[in-house]
Amino acid sequence: MKNNDFSPPSRQALHLAKRMGRVGTSPTAAVSERVRAFQRDGIEITNLGEGELDFATPDHVADAAKQAIDRHETKYTAVAGTAALKEAIRTKFRRDNELDFSADEIIAASGAKQIIFNAFLATLDAGDQVIIAAPYWVSYPDMIRLTGADPVVVSTTADQGWKLTPDALAKAITPHTRWVVLNSPGNPTGAIYTAAELAALLEVISPHPQILVLADDIYEPLRYGMPFATPLQIRPDLRDRILTVNGVSKSHAMTGWRLGYGAGPRWLIAALDILQSQSTSNPSSISQAAAVAALNAPPIFLQSWLETLAARRDIVLDMIAGIPSCSARRPDGAFYVFMAVSKWLATTGQTLGLKTDVDMASWLIETARVATVPGSAFGTPGHLRIAYAVETQVLRDSCERIKAACTPR
Repeated sequence: MKNNDFSPPSRQALHLAKRMGRVGTSPTAAVSERVRAFQRDGIEITNLGEGELDFATPDHVADAAKQAIDRHETKYTAVAGTAALKEAIRTKFRRDNELDFSADEIIAASGAKQIIFNAFLATLDAGDQVIIAAPYWVSYPDMIRLTGADPVVVSTTADQGWKLTPDALAKAITPHTRWVVLNSPGNPTGAIYTAAELAALLEVISPHPQILVLADDIYEPLRYGMPFATPLQIRPDLRDRILTVNGVSKSHAMTGWRLGYGAGPRWLIAALDILQSQSTSNPSSISQAAAVAALNAPPIFLQSWLETLAARRDIVLDMIAGIPSCSARRPDGAFYVFMAVSKWLATTGQTLGLKTDVDMASWLIETARVATVPGSAFGTPGHLRIAYAVETQVLRDSCERIKAACTPR
């Protein structure tokens, strides 16, 4: 409102909290909703903007959920999860990460997203800061802002492998820094930190006792040959300052089941339990039963999934290689390619009246009938995120349409 504008505020403005002015709708959710709007009008759009595998949840996991329903396991559980689920999570960490947690160091929630948000809510005050590397998952900054704290964005480049460097991290730390977020494999780039790279970053963090580390490992199993490390493996002496977050959404194609889990120091897990008890309470009892089966059984399906995803990744990279002035770093994990389009916008895009990655994403929906997410949503303008977790022939056809639209005639 201008200083000389004395018109009354809208009814909505009178009732909404000021904090709502600091956040917006998730950009990826907005893309998906736009796709659905086209589809309601009978226009078919391929959605390469959604972070969701097209594979079905494995049968043994779905069967475990059905059996739980048949056993009438449809009541409240302990807020932080059933004893069976906590034991399955403990088993997973011992088996896959050589980490040993007690039951009171573990919490399950309605998605890994809830754990991350609650962790920020439990620890951040106005004026606090959280360091995140761009490109970043779209929800980190708004989650931080909702607590009254401020995201501190440190830009990375493709030449750096889209990874935070120790020098850049050291320069970003202030007395107000409360968290450093490390997401590996990363969304939207698929970048994976090596054990040595994590060790170097943790060495920078270690002398600052006020700084916590959020290890967002949700894409852990989706890697193409590169080994995985998580911060607590490397620095067990920082156990009281590291929260490790994971879930079954990506590992078992269970996005709709909404089941994530975290492991960390007792003082933090106890705070998350309190927050959860006053908001959602326990995650779905049926989803918990399914997650027990998911975490306890060997992932015999995973190799087939990875072979399919690797082939799809190559389809996208081949498409990009055929478009003048576009490029992309080969991702080591997850199921996204982060395509650089700045040079294309400065040449071909200029002749079409397209100035930004947002313009280009909208234009591709209209002309190629394909939805992507602009890099601006991830804090890195001049790029598009392409999710290749769709049926292979659909992806191939979509890439052909993108290439045809972007190639000068």
